[in-house]
Amino acid sequence: MDQFRNQPRLPKFAVPKRYDISLKPDLCLCKFSGSVAIDVDILSDTRFLVLNAADLHVDDASVSFKHRSSSKIFQPSSIQACEENQIFVLEFAETLPTGSGTLSINFDGILNDKMKGFYRSTYEHNGEKKNMAVTQFEPVDARRCFPCWDEPAFKATFKITLDVPSELIALSNMPIIEEKVNGHLKTVTYQESPIMSTYLVAMVVGLFDYVEDHTVDGVKVRVYCQVGKANQGKFALHVAVKTLDLYKEYFACPYSLPKLDMIAIPDFAAGAMENYGLVTYRETALLYDDQHSAAANKQRVATVVAHELAHQWFGNLVTMEWWTHLWLNEGFATWVSYLATDSLFPEWKVWNQFLEESNHGLTLDGLAESHPIEVEINHASEVDEIFDAISYRKGASVIRMLQSYLGAECFQKSLASYIKRHSCSNAKTEDLWAALEEGSGEPVNKLMSSWTKQQGYPVVTVKVKDEKLVFEQSRFLLSGSCGEGQWIVPITLCCGSYDVRKNFLLQTKTESVDIKEFLGCSFRKWDGGNDKSCDWIKLNVDQTGFYRVKYDTDLAYKLRNAIEKDHLTATDRFGILDDAFALSMACQQSVTSLFTLISAYRKELDYTVLSNLISISYKLEKIAADAIPEALVNIKQFFINNFYFAAEKLGWDPKPGESHLDAMLRGEILTALALFGCESTIKEANRRYHAFLDDRSTPLLPPDIRKAAYVAVMQTVSTSNRSGYESLLRIYRETDLSQEKTRILSSLASCPDPNIILEVLNFLLSSEVRSQDAVFGLGVNWKARETAWTWLKAKWEEISKIFDSGFLIGRFVSATVSPFASYDKAKEVEEFFASRVKPGIARTLKQSIERVHINSRWVQSVQKEHDLSRVVQELGLDECILSRITE
Repeated sequence: MDQFRNQPRLPKFAVPKRYDISLKPDLCLCKFSGSVAIDVDILSDTRFLVLNAADLHVDDASVSFKHRSSSKIFQPSSIQACEENQIFVLEFAETLPTGSGTLSINFDGILNDKMKGFYRSTYEHNGEKKNMAVTQFEPVDARRCFPCWDEPAFKATFKITLDVPSELIALSNMPIIEEKVNGHLKTVTYQESPIMSTYLVAMVVGLFDYVEDHTVDGVKVRVYCQVGKANQGKFALHVAVKTLDLYKEYFACPYSLPKLDMIAIPDFAAGAMENYGLVTYRETALLYDDQHSAAANKQRVATVVAHELAHQWFGNLVTMEWWTHLWLNEGFATWVSYLATDSLFPEWKVWNQFLEESNHGLTLDGLAESHPIEVEINHASEVDEIFDAISYRKGASVIRMLQSYLGAECFQKSLASYIKRHSCSNAKTEDLWAALEEGSGEPVNKLMSSWTKQQGYPVVTVKVKDEKLVFEQSRFLLSGSCGEGQWIVPITLCCGSYDVRKNFLLQTKTESVDIKEFLGCSFRKWDGGNDKSCDWIKLNVDQTGFYRVKYDTDLAYKLRNAIEKDHLTATDRFGILDDAFALSMACQQSVTSLFTLISAYRKELDYTVLSNLISISYKLEKIAADAIPEALVNIKQFFINNFYFAAEKLGWDPKPGESHLDAMLRGEILTALALFGCESTIKEANRRYHAFLDDRSTPLLPPDIRKAAYVAVMQTVSTSNRSGYESLLRIYRETDLSQEKTRILSSLASCPDPNIILEVLNFLLSSEVRSQDAVFGLGVNWKARETAWTWLKAKWEEISKIFDSGFLIGRFVSATVSPFASYDKAKEVEEFFASRVKPGIARTLKQSIERVHINSRWVQSVQKEHDLSRVVQELGLDECILSRITE
């Protein structure tokens, strides 16, 4: 046993080939029993079989290994379980000879409430609370349902049989081939699966309705949901059918199973899970209600469905060899989900919105406590934490950068070749690079290794010196520290016009080019003139590169002028703003200059740009509150003035034929105005909200502005004026729409009264809030940061028990700790968690504390900017802004 205790991976002297699994869940007692017969190939003589098992009771007397060639049955002389490593070691008195055999095991377990393994989810039917049985095996929880080789490289086929109550629907990866009813029970047998990894096995048992359609190839597609909600599955069904057809063409490979089921689960920790042929979702990620869902909900359903169906090829058909290559699954599926959504809904301009994905990746990767895309995983407990913005968002962004560099057609053909070559097997990152290198003739492995094996990313500094453009790269860190690293950076730039574009690979620390020779135009210092010289230079055109850009003062001034004159695309306006904010946060540029740049966005109407500006404004408000509280009123007024132009254009009511993006923007703009205390917004929101209380079908409060109204109501709530809070709780309790519940939870947290916030936080842990949804109420108003921290410390044992391990518990840490901006607070957090840290939150905790240090340093920097308060006041009272507001 000891020789296997410290091994991070299972030994390979025996490999599974086929599982025959029988399970009998008891939904009343919340337990299950089962048996598994595993066909195993013994590759070298051994006296041990080592596999995974966790939270299972194994009937020792049932364990046996029958060797096929000799028909000899071997009984283990010793059976030991190592809970720490979740391994199960069978020792035999005799050596098991090479060849094939069958390992048989009987076991039983608990249908847990942790949303992992084989677990229970609750729902109501005809007013009665019921349990359903659900599986969630990714990353390492198939072992909680049946003993198995629970690593992605150990692929096998699966034959599954379920014994369930006869009135229930039982689903698995494959179609049903037989149902035998015996009184109150029925035995459901499924077609044997193709070869796949254990984490993709799935089973769901409960009462459901469904809607159904077929692809052009005749693949049956169904969306299952709670009884009575079938109509809410129609939009996802439409997206799924179209997306399967689209991916068939893009990957040059048909969907490989005879059916695809998608099912909404009431209790579900992640957003969705790509189980082969039976994809499971949170209700908010699959169901769309025409009357009560917002445009943002519709877009989320589309992108999540497209993401999960991409996995049917990229992840399920071709599977990562080990969790180090998780990004191959998640980064690619994130990128291609935008490709599919853009094809289905081009008017949504989702590639512009993809910049938010990149932004999340850049923000996390700007931390010293980030990790490489290809991160070493040494223990199963470490896997949950890498389902993060690096694996998903940075992974997707470097894929987009590479596709832009190689060209769309070459990239697509190379991907099809990769999938054909590695179909039904496992692959590493290098295998993808090899296919792309072969298809393009470019040194892809060399180019991309600097992005996937190396932590962080560069900031490219560009300046004009002696008629030359000088480029310099260095690692960007939000802490402002000088980081190590060098990348092969695909530089794209345009000069004064998008007709003048250039690109090259920056492979050294510094490089310079002659402006006239390289760009074909002259350049001079800015003097306000309008000659034919190059007016502005923009690097990272359309933000396809995963790096930041720092311009010298003159170049930055020209770009600000280009923004005011509307000479730049939305994606480039986004990039200039986002880079400036990050550089300010890293104390490499002043906050004063950032506010001056923001003032150039006064006429901005693009959804993606304004959405990012709103996010930035929230962060600036918090920093200002800590650094220069006397300027807070002026800063809030500055943002109100900056957003008012767009708010006036959009109005409160949807316009006939307006765009999907305008519908999303209206809600975000009005929410921002409410949070910054705009009196007219709060007054109108309350009027509409009270009309909604009287009549839930009133057209005065459509779904897209409902959160804005809820947030506005909570701004007026206090200990002495609780009516708005209590009425929102009443709406929460009355609705059965998951999207409405999460909308309310996030709105409750915006209240500025710490006493109300404490009630909200306690409510999150009550039985009225599903565990999966508690995280939506953690983004508390900055005025209640200390209240949230005190609450987290007091409730930590309870939180740890409810959420155990997994990424949800990390959200409690990051949401509560990250907003602070004091070195003393960082030390206090470290001291509290010194004896409480778990492997599953270790990285998240370090990242959260680092953010506190970054905020603290930023506050100190802002305090030294003596002109900031005056500049913000002047910008906020700009006559042209005021004239527009009063038009």
